[in-house]
Parts: sequence; C-alpha cells; structure tokens
Amino acid sequence: MDHITLALPQEPADGIAGWAADLVDAMGAPGAGLAVALENLFPPLPSEIILPLTGFAAGQGVISLFAALFWTTLGSVVGAAVLYWIGALVGRERMYAIWAKLPLVKTSDLERTEEWFAKHGTKAVFLGRMVPIFRSLISVPAGLERMPLPTFLALTGLGTLMWNTVLVMSGYWLGDQWDKVGDYVGVLSKIVLVAVVLALAFYIVVRLRSRGTAQHRRPS
Repeated sequence: MDHITLALPQEPADGIAGWAADLVDAMGAPGAGLAVALENLFPPLPSEIILPLTGFAAGQGVISLFAALFWTTLGSVVGAAVLYWIGALVGRERMYAIWAKLPLVKTSDLERTEEWFAKHGTKAVFLGRMVPIFRSLISVPAGLERMPLPTFLALTGLGTLMWNTVLVMSGYWLGDQWDKVGDYVGVLSKIVLVAVVLALAFYIVVRLRSRGTAQHRRPS
C-alpha cells in the first residue's frame, strides 16, 4: 500500500493527522475505523481531522469510498457501544449514590434528567451524533437508562452514518485541501463547548443563590 502524502499546513507529521494516516497506511480502512472508535472513547481526538483525512485517502485510491464510510461508521458504533455499557455497568443505584455526594446538585435534578431522557432519549441519541463532544457523551446516559440496545445501535448507526458521510465526502471532494473541513467544524465545536460551559456556570450560580436564599429564610 502506498503511503498517504498529505498537505498539512497546520498539523505536524507526528500530530493527530499523522497518527491517523499511519493507521490507514498500516491497516487500510479498518485503521480509520479504529481511529474513529478511539475518538468516541476519547473526545479530544477530533473526528473533524480523522474523517476528512479518510475521505482524502479514498479520493487518492488508497481505500475505497465504501470502505471508508463502512469502517468509520462501524468504528463509531463500536466506540459508542463501549460507552453505553459503561453507563449500564455503573447502574442507576450507583449513579444515585455518586450523585448524592456531588456538591450543588440534588437527587431531584437527576430524577428530572431521567424523565427528560425517557421522553426525548431517542432524538438525543440520533441527533447527538451530529453534535461535537455531545456525540460521545450521550452514550453514557443511554446505557444508564438501559435504552433497548437494538434501538440504541440503530439510532447511533443512522446518526453516525449521516455525520461521517458529510465529513468523509468533504475530504473526498476537497482533495489535498481536506484540512479546511476541520476549520469549520472546529468553530462549531468551540461554540458548543462555550455554550455548555456557560450553561453549567449559570446552573451553578442559580444553585448557589437558591441555597443562599433558603439559608437566609431559615428561622434562627
């Protein structure tokens, strides 16, 4: 198999792109699947680099386009399934025990989260596959709530296929400019991350204020 020659104006040869290229070079399309599976387990590994790179490899004839889509989707599903089982093994009772020891949260908060997931879990699992960072995290509550495994795998597979197809095909069409995909998706990732941090900060402030108000109203 010929080594993949990449145009990497921003990514060093020994960076994530170089690591992913080495996997594809050594293992072919299954190497891309392995990289994406690891990306699900370790979200800091960016799919916006791995998937367009795989599409570029397909465009260069190193692997077939079908193999690129099949193995990256399979890798995503396998990684999500591992996280699902982590949530399932932790279990509801243990999660409640851990939750009770955390500051600034109440058991009722977790109960409301369970109720929300029961109503909207299928949409969250499906659409979450197309949201950076969230696409990995959503598998844990799915396992915790014991969403039927066939349903989880089907929703994960469909959502992942859509996400992977967009990024793989972008790399396939852009050719040696495949790395530009990461610029746009990276902006989206930052927006989502900032939104989550702000939401968490707002939640903590509200929780502290509510506790302060409750203590102030207590009779001395």
